Amino acid sequence: MSQVEQKPKENQQEKVVIDACHTYYKQLNDKVHFVVNNGASIVELRNVNGQRYIANAVKKKVTIYIYGTPGNNLASFMDGAEVYVFGNAQEQVANTMNGGKVVIYGNASDVVGYGMRGGKVFIRGDVGYRVGIHMKEYKHQIPAIVVGGTTGDFLGEYMAGGILLILGLNCNDPEQLVGDWTGTGMHGGMIITRRFPIPEHKLGREPVQVELNESDKRKIEQLVREFSNDFELNAEEILKAPFYKYIPLTHRPYGNLYAPQP
Repeated sequence: MSQVEQKPKENQQEKVVIDACHTYYKQLNDKVHFVVNNGASIVELRNVNGQRYIANAVKKKVTIYIYGTPGNNLASFMDGAEVYVFGNAQEQVANTMNGGKVVIYGNASDVVGYGMRGGKVFIRGDVGYRVGIHMKEYKHQIPAIVVGGTTGDFLGEYMAGGILLILGLNCNDPEQLVGDWTGTGMHGGMIITRRFPIPEHKLGREPVQVELNESDKRKIEQLVREFSNDFELNAEEILKAPFYKYIPLTHRPYGNLYAPQP
C-alpha cells in the first residue's frame, strides 16, 4: 500500500501529505476522501495544478492545505472542513457550501459562493464576476464572503441572504471597488463596502443604502478581525475606515412578473 492508502491509527491525529503532480482530479479527490474518512486531521496537497472538486462534500472537521492553484468548484457542498489555499483559485469556490471555511491567499475567479448556505470564504486579493450569486441563509446559518480587494460585475446577483464584505484594500478609486450591476435581483442579505460607497450607476435596481446598526458593526468587526488574523493584517487600520451597507428594497423584486396587476 502507498503512503496515502495506509489507514492512520485509530484516534491518532494524523497529517497526510499528497503530491498532486500529474494526478487526475478524480484520483486526487479519491485520495483526499480516503485519508479524511480514515482519521487524517490535516491533509496537505502539494503541486496542485487545476484539479477540480477538491474538498467536495467533505463533512468532517479536517484542515486541508493546498499549495498551487485548485480548479473549479473547490469546497463545493463542503460542510465543516477548513481549506487554506496558498495561491489563486479558479471559478465557483464554495459552490453550495453548507459550512466550514475557505481561506485564499491570492485571487479567486468568477462565481465565488454560488448558492452558498453557510460558512465563510476569505479572499486576500480580488475576485471576478457574480460573486455571492444566489447566496442564502437559514436561521443560524449565515454565510459570509470577505474580499480583501475588488470585485467584478454582478456582485450579489439574486442574493437571498448572507453577508458580502468588500474591503477594497489598496483600492483608491470608488469606480474600481465593485463592477456594474451590483445587487441585481437581490432580495435578501447585505452587501457592505469599506471606505467608499458604491456609485449609484453601478447598482442594480434592487439594493438601497441604509445606515449600519450596532449588530452590523459587531459583525463587521468580527469578520475583519478574523480575516486580519488569517492574513496577518492590521485589523485596527482596516476598521478605521467607514463602511457602507446595502440591502434589498423588497424581498420580492420580481413578484409582479408572476401575479396579476391590480
